[in-house]
Amino acid sequence: MARQPVDRPDAPEQESPYSICSVRAHLVQFDIAWENKPANHRAAGAMIASARTEEGDLVLLPEMFDTGFSLNVERTADEDGASASFLSEAAARHRVFVAASITVRHERSTARNRALVFAPDGTLAGQYDKMHPFSFGREGERFSRGEQPTTFEWRAPGGALRVCPTVCYDLRFPELFRRGLTMGAGAFVVVANWPAERSAHWRALLVARAIENQAFVFGVNRSGTDPHLRYAGGSIAVDPRGRVLGEAGDAPQVLSVGVEPAAVSDWRGAFPAWRDLHPGLRPSASNPSETGFSG
Repeated sequence: MARQPVDRPDAPEQESPYSICSVRAHLVQFDIAWENKPANHRAAGAMIASARTEEGDLVLLPEMFDTGFSLNVERTADEDGASASFLSEAAARHRVFVAASITVRHERSTARNRALVFAPDGTLAGQYDKMHPFSFGREGERFSRGEQPTTFEWRAPGGALRVCPTVCYDLRFPELFRRGLTMGAGAFVVVANWPAERSAHWRALLVARAIENQAFVFGVNRSGTDPHLRYAGGSIAVDPRGRVLGEAGDAPQVLSVGVEPAAVSDWRGAFPAWRDLHPGLRPSASNPSETGFSG
């Protein structure tokens, strides 16, 4: 049965442009404790529990949700699998999709900033290694770049969307998102630790990625501070027309939004700008999906 958006104090939600919302996304924005995995597991777990999720919903946590944006990979790498297990167990407990990024070892002296997505049965639905390490923040000194984008199917009782996960600085590279479009994505996820100093860029680029790819975009950021930077939150959900479905402030909160998967095919059909991609500029992949959703 299709679900209407639910308004709650802990999950601010703007009035939906859709009369019916088949599925929901929950963007979990919190102040990540520096290099403290147990504390962050507890905080994230409590916020997920507060979201009142339903089967098949999509729950998003920030980049490096378990440690903050640390280059100390010897301390932060998920060597014992505790953070991956936390995400898997949260997905199975609440019967939802859960996505976040963590640090994983790649070679002896380097790591990967890896986004993991777990399905409602707790199994791995997809993974993506950040393709654009943040050189300005020295990320490239400890993290090696990922090699290719990927997608996963977000399937819920009310419908489904093919989703392309990305991580923070990836947002500044529209060609990655265009490649996701050619792979059939009808939605993009951006998990981030985006500093307050450039928060205007965060919002503008997320809206732009939604408009140019005629897709949903869900950007989840952290709040609070770490030893180096301040973060302004601003997690946001944008629909394929560029309309803001919901936007968080700078405090820890769960932003919940209703999503209608058919809005992707409706808008791409009514205004098929994606068809006009120049062949010489098209990323090499399979033909773009006209719908971006199934079910």
